[in-house]
Amino acid sequence: MHSDTTYGILIRIESIYAGLIGMRKLVSFFMSILMFLIPTLNLPKNEVNDSEWTTNYAYVFVHGLNGWGEYDVLDHFMSYFGSFTGSLMRYLRARGLDCHAASVSQVGSAWDRSCELYAQLTGTRTDYGAAHSARCHHQRYGRDYSRKPLLDAFDAEHKINLLGHSFGGTTVIEFLELMANGDAAERKATPKDELSPLFAGGKGSWIYSLTTLASPTNGTTVYEMINPETTSLDGIDKYPGQWFRDWFNGIFKTENPYTDTAAYDMQVDRAIEITGSCKMIPSVYYFSMPCSYTHLDKNGNSVPNADMVPLFLSTSRAIGMYKGVTKGGVVLDEKWQENDGLVNTISERAPFGAPQKDIDMKHIKPSIWNVFPTINDDHMIFNGGLVRHTDARTFFVNYIQMVNTL
Repeated sequence: MHSDTTYGILIRIESIYAGLIGMRKLVSFFMSILMFLIPTLNLPKNEVNDSEWTTNYAYVFVHGLNGWGEYDVLDHFMSYFGSFTGSLMRYLRARGLDCHAASVSQVGSAWDRSCELYAQLTGTRTDYGAAHSARCHHQRYGRDYSRKPLLDAFDAEHKINLLGHSFGGTTVIEFLELMANGDAAERKATPKDELSPLFAGGKGSWIYSLTTLASPTNGTTVYEMINPETTSLDGIDKYPGQWFRDWFNGIFKTENPYTDTAAYDMQVDRAIEITGSCKMIPSVYYFSMPCSYTHLDKNGNSVPNADMVPLFLSTSRAIGMYKGVTKGGVVLDEKWQENDGLVNTISERAPFGAPQKDIDMKHIKPSIWNVFPTINDDHMIFNGGLVRHTDARTFFVNYIQMVNTL
């Protein structure tokens, strides 16, 4: 995600999302705030019709790479969900919908983000696990949310609906796996009286539905473009994966190894390892919403649509021309080239090997991925747009009403 070259694009997006140091980044940051302050008087009111609801559980939104949520100061000025149109959470809550935006690590692994999500939902101290923390060389405990939990109640009677945008989708898949089945390594390494309930498992029934929004459930080839000696991309003079490692280490100066980061978890082999090891929970409804904003040119290459957000153009072109084979043997051919600017569309449909089908609104069942038709827009449609406005408010009101009538 950065400038006029593939790596530059990553810098620009990071500047908008995190306001990093540097004049160009500060300009992008304040432009984003300016767009947030523009009045949105013509937006529909979207009154909620609850006459056919069978449930009304809370909705928890989880942001993607470099995002933020309700515990972050930036959320008071510009919301990740509703960046162009104003806070989506406040909008939905004003209509009687119990919606919240979690604040997990901007660049952390799906595991670390899952531990932070659990602490926020339960109002407890973050526990990354004794075994994981020792293996990844970081502190076992993190922020304590006991004074300000995200929810008033969270248990089998007070279920939640999880929605993850981009890498947030991988995060909620990992989170559900831990809730349902825990982790054997953590149980072995930790005395019972010290074990986080997250690693004990047995709580899959606490989740009612899980939805991924333009999520790299099978990774993104952005992070496969590492070695210029084995990668051929005409017109692209830098390689996103290698650039990200240098940028990540230079900007965040984390003590965590690269293998405990979002960037590592979004590599194709690693992403398939994560989501492929997560069992389908019989009682949970699964939904995915893939996006595409490319088309085939006269040479049969996937190229970005003319009005794609300029920040995504170089990354989209790079994904659209990349071919290769991962170390794990996954063939990255033409089927991987269609994309939404940042993630391959094929990866956004559902984890490979998991039961899945195109959604049938009259026959929605749990324990199978119900895949929505591919949305003709870029990676930021679910956030209300990055540069041009998209009506995410109507979209989510309709989505919530659908889930509540299951």
